[in-house]
Amino acid sequence: MLEHLCVIRGGGDLATGVAWRLTTAGFPVVATELGDPLTVRRTVAVSSAVQDGQISIEGMHAARVESADEAIQITKAGTVAVLISPTLPDLGAAVVIDARLAKRNIDTTLDDAPLVIALGPGFTAGQDCHAVVETMRGSRLGRCLWHGSAEPNTGVPGVVAGRGLDRVLRAPAAGQVRWATQIGDVVTGAQVLGTVGTSEVRAPFDGVIRGLIRTGTTVDASLKIGDVDPRLDARCHEISDKALAIGGGVLEAVMTWLNRDR
Repeated sequence: MLEHLCVIRGGGDLATGVAWRLTTAGFPVVATELGDPLTVRRTVAVSSAVQDGQISIEGMHAARVESADEAIQITKAGTVAVLISPTLPDLGAAVVIDARLAKRNIDTTLDDAPLVIALGPGFTAGQDCHAVVETMRGSRLGRCLWHGSAEPNTGVPGVVAGRGLDRVLRAPAAGQVRWATQIGDVVTGAQVLGTVGTSEVRAPFDGVIRGLIRTGTTVDASLKIGDVDPRLDARCHEISDKALAIGGGVLEAVMTWLNRDR
């Protein structure tokens, strides 16, 4: 058993902010993912290691592993182990963080680990987990809650530079995604960014491509497949302020629990 091992369920951009905060503070981290992640902000997501084998994000290295034993070994060197596991693996974790952002509790319980933390709506502290971290943008973003629940899901993305719902690219039809552009490209409104099946996907306004689902992925209609940022100085290859705030809330929960335990 590795002391104070943290297992993060999910490897998207918000989960990666959590992993970065924890590894920076010296905690060993394993992230679990599905075999075909649907991550959009792939350049800042440890889930990219599932297909690419490894990824480095702001000084943090993550690598895909094939077993729980291999996961434990590489975390000793400070690497985030990315393990394909739809269920919670038996790693003897001290902390389990549900960062799948499903907006509901799929299978997380208080018995998963000595400390169980969940991100966002769908969880109640003391019932589904020990602590909930707020994920909604605003004055409560990143707040660690030991009682109650996070704000309910509104289904509306946060407003950035006056843009909200139209920032999100959704599949116009079911089919395979093929991109003619890549993350970080500057685009103009109505520019063709790629296709889903035979349907075109166009930029909603002038901006920078902040995220794109992996090309070749087969998706259902209306699934989120990309993100355009209206700010031309958008830092597409850096962990977002939102992810870092949430990661800070998780780190606060872990440190508070450790101090209480002592």
